[in-house]
Amino acid sequence: MINTLTPSEFPNPDEIEPLDFLVVAPHPDDAELGMGGTIMRMIDQGMRVGVLDLTSGEPTPYGSMETRIRETAAATSVMKLTWRGNAGLVNRGLENTLEARERIASYVRCLRPRWLFAPYYHDAHPDHIAATALTEAARFHAKLSKTDMPGPRHHPERLYYYFCIHLRLAVEPAWIVDITEQWERKMEAVRAFDSQMVTGRPTAPPTLLDRIRHEGEHWGRIINRRYGEPFATKEPLALNSLRDLI
Repeated sequence: MINTLTPSEFPNPDEIEPLDFLVVAPHPDDAELGMGGTIMRMIDQGMRVGVLDLTSGEPTPYGSMETRIRETAAATSVMKLTWRGNAGLVNRGLENTLEARERIASYVRCLRPRWLFAPYYHDAHPDHIAATALTEAARFHAKLSKTDMPGPRHHPERLYYYFCIHLRLAVEPAWIVDITEQWERKMEAVRAFDSQMVTGRPTAPPTLLDRIRHEGEHWGRIINRRYGEPFATKEPLALNSLRDLI
């Protein structure tokens, strides 16, 4: 089920299998930028992955609702997402309110993901900070009983954080995922957002796309791979085995 930009109805829990992972993104393109390669790696491994965009991402200098709908649909197709929806909250005005918290929690209850992913909690963009606070609150709120929220009570086992930050931080991630095999498809999904990544931006190198590639190379170099994506956690990382560590 894919609904790229307009406010999405809550999925019927009887008609959709539980997701393995749900990525909560403040705007369309944040999931692609922050963890697009990891999303596709998980899907390549047979996992069910969804993205919940909280806002339309518009207005922007070179975008429009119509353009953003096309771009989001194109990126979604590249990533082959199991589900994508939009919460219909206000771009540039995202706030951690009870109403917004219950709305996100309703998606969590209906989609029943095992894990949640949210933006890293230190950022200059108020929408990103609010999105993370909302996701943390919704994770708790989704398990409440005696409520009008749709879907069964549900509490995702883990909440992890991806990096799509607007601060120049020397971050120290908890772990880095090797996305070398998925890198070119990640960039295809990112480039789908032409109004955000290319149009109106300086063409002299390094371009924005150049910087995204350099950042991927940086994280890959740290783990002795070509490309990587970093993640953070507030809770201890639980492992079944050390077999897959690199």
